[in-house]
Amino acid sequence: MKISHRIFSVLSAVIISVGLHAQTYNVHILSANDMHAKLDNMPMLSAIVDSLRAIDPYTLVLSAGDNRTGDAVNDLYSIPTYPMTSCMNFIGFDASAFGNHEFDNRQEGLSTVLATSNFPYICANFSCDPSLNIHPVPYVIFDVAGVKVGILGVVQLGTHGLPDAHPDYMKGMTFTPVEETIEKYKWLRDKVDVFVLLSHIGYEDDVVMAAKYPFFDAIVGGHSHTQLKGGELHNGVLVTQNVNKLKRVTYTTIKVVDGKVVGKEAKNIEVEGYPKKNEVVEHMVKFFQDNPMFKRQLAMAEAFNNEEELGSLMCDALVAVAGADIAIQNKGGVRYETKEAGPFTVDDVLRLDPFGNSCVEMMLTGEEFKQLFLSCAGNDYNFPYVAGVTCEITMDKNNPEAIKDIKMFTPDGKKLNPKKKYKVVTNSYVAAICDSPRQDQGHDIGMVCSDMLMKFLEDQKTVDYRGVSRLKRIK
Repeated sequence: MKISHRIFSVLSAVIISVGLHAQTYNVHILSANDMHAKLDNMPMLSAIVDSLRAIDPYTLVLSAGDNRTGDAVNDLYSIPTYPMTSCMNFIGFDASAFGNHEFDNRQEGLSTVLATSNFPYICANFSCDPSLNIHPVPYVIFDVAGVKVGILGVVQLGTHGLPDAHPDYMKGMTFTPVEETIEKYKWLRDKVDVFVLLSHIGYEDDVVMAAKYPFFDAIVGGHSHTQLKGGELHNGVLVTQNVNKLKRVTYTTIKVVDGKVVGKEAKNIEVEGYPKKNEVVEHMVKFFQDNPMFKRQLAMAEAFNNEEELGSLMCDALVAVAGADIAIQNKGGVRYETKEAGPFTVDDVLRLDPFGNSCVEMMLTGEEFKQLFLSCAGNDYNFPYVAGVTCEITMDKNNPEAIKDIKMFTPDGKKLNPKKKYKVVTNSYVAAICDSPRQDQGHDIGMVCSDMLMKFLEDQKTVDYRGVSRLKRIK
């Protein structure tokens, strides 16, 4: 792995200065988060970086994680994530955090990503079996014209103390709670002039970290796709984050006088619609996208107006191809919200469901399915999508976040029988993370969910899900 000449120290505490502190210096950071393999926007991002580094060649370019999962051209490339990695290398990213979706590469793929990246991945709350050959660094210290800029990286932890990815892809890995990790590395504050947390834990938790650890000068955040207007000051800490898919990036300026931070500000820069493109990166993207396999038409479709319509399609495909009674799909597994009318292609399917999860079948009673539904909602922070049932969910008037009652009905309008067994199918991620009480933990039927959706679309030839809704919320 090549390391930028501006990295001051990685694992050692030895600091070798290459210049004297200026009386006053502005440290500039351009940060992206949750790019999710938005290759189409990389030429514009490259042009932005070119223009900023023409003004300040020491500008740091950072990613707060989730560089992949969203474009089949990238996610299914023969060398894992090579299209995005190549573009990031050319642009000259200085560092990236681990996002939870970095682990979608599986162990071998993640090792390859790190080996082909010309910049370090930073994650202090991660360790693993050495045989996996995955070696991020916990922090880096950059020399920015004599100003020491320390960056500590952390990734979010969800169910079972793991990032939100398939547990099988993280075997051999160990994760430490974020706060425990920050406590371990707070000594870095005394070794640097500017201290930044490169965080993939979400906006709300970033605000909590700012309140608890005001020794950070800035938190460059990701994960929750929260669009901030520039940056927000919380307890004196500047917190930044943008919506996903590289629509915007943040340009942060930290003013340092005699080694002390005296000012900080951040502004958004629009990437989509930026008037310039880097021609080399544009040619790189066209080269990677020139694959006719992804352009094959599976069916014609009317417009999908919301995520539930797409989630319902995915569930119907599982039911039809597996010959099941009921299907359930976690909301986080539906990777875009709308789709215009027209051809539904292989690329569309793999953008919608990029994870490669297999289909798992379970025999569950009506009550066991209800508990699986609630467990999936709790793990995904949103109600899952279904086929073979409709759900009537009554929320607690005194606590809008709490469920007071839930009723489920079969397609003939009858209540789901709590004692009768039904053949239920879902993706292997839901089966792995949802610890609902059930006798049958399920078995893999040997089919990939995205392949099942492709078959379903080809069999249907035309699809129209306008107005389909199987979740009714009663307040």
